[in-house]
Amino acid sequence: MSPQYSKDPKIFSQLCNMFGVRFLGNGLETDLDYNHWHKQRKIIDSAFSRNYLIGFMEIFNDQAEDLMKVLNEKADGEMEVDMMSLFRRLTLDIIAKVAFGLELNTLHCDQTPFPHAFTMVMKGVSKARNPFFQYLPGNRKEIQEVRESLRLLRRTGKECITQRRKAIQNDEPVPLDILTQILKSADQEESDDENMIDNFVTFFVAGHETTASQLSFTIMELARQPEIVAKLQAEVDEVIGVKRDIAYQDLRKLEYLTQVLKEILRLYPPVSGTMRWTEKKNVIEGIEIPANTTLFFNTYIMGRMDRYFKDALTFDPDRFSKGKSRPYFSYFPFSLGPRSCIGQLFSQMTMLLAMNLTFM
Repeated sequence: MSPQYSKDPKIFSQLCNMFGVRFLGNGLETDLDYNHWHKQRKIIDSAFSRNYLIGFMEIFNDQAEDLMKVLNEKADGEMEVDMMSLFRRLTLDIIAKVAFGLELNTLHCDQTPFPHAFTMVMKGVSKARNPFFQYLPGNRKEIQEVRESLRLLRRTGKECITQRRKAIQNDEPVPLDILTQILKSADQEESDDENMIDNFVTFFVAGHETTASQLSFTIMELARQPEIVAKLQAEVDEVIGVKRDIAYQDLRKLEYLTQVLKEILRLYPPVSGTMRWTEKKNVIEGIEIPANTTLFFNTYIMGRMDRYFKDALTFDPDRFSKGKSRPYFSYFPFSLGPRSCIGQLFSQMTMLLAMNLTFM
């Protein structure tokens, strides 16, 4: 929670570059200098505020409706559907449009270079954990493809930022998306273009994969819970009815669906926890922690402990109903403190809307 405990430099420095190509660089996720990170966060915060994101409800609606059209075409009672793949494409399309004004349309065609590049980058993240992977001759082709994918993402980010900044300076019409808001805020502070490209890649990588994972686990768990599905259906029928354009205020009324999504995050958090590094020796509740120690706080494990959640392995959305108490520091799917996830509300809006439409 305190700025004096940074993220682990050994772990997060590995995300700055991948196979010799700049990856997340010095963006929000990897920046270990608190003062520099705080300056970045200050520039970007307003673009992820509730008041600003509410203005994108039409885009959220349109993209979720596209998903329903794709599913309706496949729903013949026999065809198997890879929901994780569809959710990845949905979240990629939403982030591209809302954040950067890009029309990817991967729900209808995922063979274009940009989504393929993200697939390769995510494979690279997994493979790069093995320190010997890049030194094995048989992996050279895959490594080169990851490098080229990284270059494509960063090149696209640079083009978006350069074109948008030029349009703003020339008083040309620009989309009121997250990039426009960030650039206007950045004009009031000193900003580094390379650093902005770092965050372009960070938003895509961190945002679309985690949200798609949660949506996939939600579908998986609800397939086992017919009684909960019935309650969700009743809530959607009452709150939304036959509306096709759903407002943000409608989403806020979906209390039981919100509880279901919170319970999914307890049992299946897309990010299992967070790390901090102790520069100095600490004593916490009588336990001595040496200096220069990596601490891993695991919300996945804590969420499955009876010590914190009664009958922890039982899927029970009611544990998140109003008035129910729970230990605060045992549940942190979006982390806690000043470095909590900046895209938390963005992710929640995507999930609520996508799941809501599945019951309409």
